[in-house]
Amino acid sequence: MSDQSVLTRAPSATTTPGDQPWLEALRTRAASRTAVLARPTTRDEEWRFTDLSPFAQTTFVPAPGTPSRQLVADDIAGFTIEEAQTRLVFVDGIYAPALSVRQDDRDIVITDLQSAHVQHAQTIEAHLGHHADIDSAYFAAQNTASMDNVAVVIVPRNSAITAPVHLLFIATQKDVLSFPRCLVVAEAGSSVTVVEDYVVMNQPGGQEEAHLATHFTNTVTEVALADSAQVHHIRLQREGGRGLHIGLCAVALGRSSQYTSVSIAMGARISRVNLEVVHHGEGATCTLDGLALIGNRQLADTHTLVDHAKPHGTSFQLHKCIADDSAHAVFNGKVIVRTDAQKIDARQSNRNLLLSGKAHIDTKPQLEIFASDVKCTHGATVGQLDADEVFYLQSRGLSEAAARNLLTYAFGAEIIERIPIASVKQQLVQKVLEQTTGKS
Repeated sequence: MSDQSVLTRAPSATTTPGDQPWLEALRTRAASRTAVLARPTTRDEEWRFTDLSPFAQTTFVPAPGTPSRQLVADDIAGFTIEEAQTRLVFVDGIYAPALSVRQDDRDIVITDLQSAHVQHAQTIEAHLGHHADIDSAYFAAQNTASMDNVAVVIVPRNSAITAPVHLLFIATQKDVLSFPRCLVVAEAGSSVTVVEDYVVMNQPGGQEEAHLATHFTNTVTEVALADSAQVHHIRLQREGGRGLHIGLCAVALGRSSQYTSVSIAMGARISRVNLEVVHHGEGATCTLDGLALIGNRQLADTHTLVDHAKPHGTSFQLHKCIADDSAHAVFNGKVIVRTDAQKIDARQSNRNLLLSGKAHIDTKPQLEIFASDVKCTHGATVGQLDADEVFYLQSRGLSEAAARNLLTYAFGAEIIERIPIASVKQQLVQKVLEQTTGKS
C-alpha cells in the first residue's frame, strides 16, 4: 500500500475553537498511537481474512470542513425513519444541522459534540475515548485522532425514551475518508433505542451503485449503560458496493443492565466490524444478533467479543451470513468468562448459507472459560440450501428459483424480524427481497 495512502498515514491531532484540554489531550494521545501502531495486514491473526489490498492504490483524503454537495431534505427522504422524532445527519462525516431534526426534550440529550460539551462536559469526558481501545487498535486510534464531529446521545436517569433516535451517516464524495463517531450514555434506570445508519448517496448523474466512487468510513461507537439501563442498538451498514467500511463498537454494561444489538451488513466492497461488550456489573445481559448479506466480490468480516467480568451475567449471540457469487463472509466470536464470574449463561451460534460454489465462509467461535459454575455453548454451521426443502416447495407449485429465493429470504428474515422498528424492518425486508430474487 502506498505510503501516501491515508490508510497508513497517521493524522495529526485537530483542534476546534472551544475544545477543552481533556479533549485536545485525547486527540493528541490517539495521534501518537496512530504514528506508532502498524496498520493491520493479513499477517496479523485477527486480520488474516480482511485483505485491504484492493484499496492499495487509492489515496483517501479527509472531507473538507463543509460538504461539497449541499443536500436538502428531499435528498435523504428515502433514508429517514418515520418513527424517529430525532435525527442527527452527518454528510461525509461532517455534521449537517440543516438536515437534522432535534426535539427539545428534557428527558434526553441528542446533539453534536460541539453543542453537547458545553453543558455535559463531565459526562462526555467520563466516557468518550474510555471504552474504545486506542492503545492497540490502529483504526480506532486514527478515528480518535481525527475526532471532531461526534453524535452524542445522553439519556438521564430513569428516563424511558420510546421513539427511536436516528444517527444517519451519508457518504457522497469520491475517495473521501470520514470519521463518524458516536457516544451513547444511558444513565441508571433509563432506556433508549438508537439506530446507527451508514448509507451512500448516488453521485450526481444517477450512476448505478456498482459505479459509485470508492469511499472509506472509519467509525467508532461507544455505548455505556449504567445500572439497570436498557439500550436497543440497531446498526445498519448499507454503503456503496465499492466502499471500505471499518467499525468498532465498544459497550460497557453496568449492574443488571440490558444491551440488545442487531447488526446488518449489506454494503461496502470490504467491511470489518468489531463489537466488544464488557460486563462490568453483576447480572448484566447482552443479546447480539447479526446478518451479513453479500454477493459479487464483497467481504464482510464480523468479530465479536463478550467479556463476562462479573457473575450472574447472560449473553446470547446469533450471527448469520448469506454469501453469493464470489463473496467471502467471516465470523469470529469470542466469549471470555473471568475467574470470579460464576453463574454465567453464555450461548453463541453462527449459521451460514452458501449460495454459490465460489462463495466461502470462515467461522471461528471461541470460548475462554476460567470459572467453574457456568453454562456456555457455541456452535457453527456452513451449508447450502436443503434440497429436500427446495423439492417440497416445488411440489407445491413454486419454480426451483422461486423456492430457493424464498428459503434464502426466510433464512435472513429471522434476524430482521428482531428489529423493533416497523419502517426499518420494511426497508430491510425489501432490500433482502431484491437481493434474493434478483437471480433466476
